[in-house]
Parts: sequence; C-alpha cells; structure tokens
Amino acid sequence: MEWRNEEFDLGGVNHLALVCSDMKRTVEFYTQVLGMRLIKTLNLPGNSGQHFFFDMGGGNALAFFWFPDAPDPVPGVSAPVTVPGIGEWTSAVGSMNHVAFNVPEERFLEYRAKLKAKGVRCSPILDHDDSEFGVAAELHDGVFVRSFYFQDPDGILLEFACWRRVMGQPGDVRHQPKTAADRTGVHA
Repeated sequence: MEWRNEEFDLGGVNHLALVCSDMKRTVEFYTQVLGMRLIKTLNLPGNSGQHFFFDMGGGNALAFFWFPDAPDPVPGVSAPVTVPGIGEWTSAVGSMNHVAFNVPEERFLEYRAKLKAKGVRCSPILDHDDSEFGVAAELHDGVFVRSFYFQDPDGILLEFACWRRVMGQPGDVRHQPKTAADRTGVHA
C-alpha cells in the first residue's frame, strides 16, 4: 500500500524554478540535449524578465527565470563548483545543490552514453549503498540507487538517477539529524 499524506494531499513537485543567464541557450540545452518539451513561456511585467517551463514527465515541470539584472553565480556558494566524483560539490545553505531526474534503470547506461555523445561531461557512475562511504566499488544487491551527474550551460548540477528498490524499508531511516551547532566554519 502506498503511503499517503493525510494532512496535505501533495502530488509531487509541480515545478522547480531555477535562474539562468541566457534563456535561449537554456531552451536549446533542455529541449535539444535533454529532449524536454517547452510547455509555457512568460514575459514578466515591465521588462523584468522571463519565466519558461519545461515538461519533465510524470506531471512535473522544470522552470527557469531569466532576470536582466541577476547577479552572476558564485561557484561553491550559489551552486556546486563541479560534479561529485570529479570535484567539489558543496554549496551554501539555502542554495539549490542539484536536480535529480528519475530515469529507468534499464536505460541508465544508454542515457549516459547519449549525453556523452552530445558532448556533455558526465561524472563517473556512482552506485549508492549503505557502506561507510555511501558508494560501492561495484554494483551489488545493496545498491539502492545508481546515478551520474552533469551540468547545464550555467553550471547547474543535474543528475540522472534510477532507484533499484522501494525506499522507506526497515533500516532506511536510521541516522540522527545534525543541527546548526554541528556545522564547522563561519555561520550565524
């Protein structure tokens, strides 16, 4: 039986809104490289920008704002510098770290090869498991999700991921959450 939120009948993500530096380049990447369909475009009032929506499948949309006066990104603060498995992927509190697209496991390797053929730099495949480092040296039955990462033209970190089993089983939730007092470095 599927779990249901009795307080709020949430149906997943309606849309995730990100900010791009070049809407034309963003449209080309998400339609031509990732094959998404552009489903809605808006010019914001008073020439204050644009807001475009792409169909991600499953009733979910990915949206982008373009603002003529948006500040430049600050890699390592507003978004990761690069991708897991290649370099630094930490980002600041309140930032969006990455967008993970669910893909079918049987097409996972094919999709990685397609992106590479289109000139997209992809991370190594990461087989996530419950080991000390969270990534297996090789695929085994304990791997719960396979993924690889790549970036869009603005450096937004993207991931193709495929679940290998249903989450929420005994043992899946077993870690105590950290608090702001557990953080290192400068913080308020």
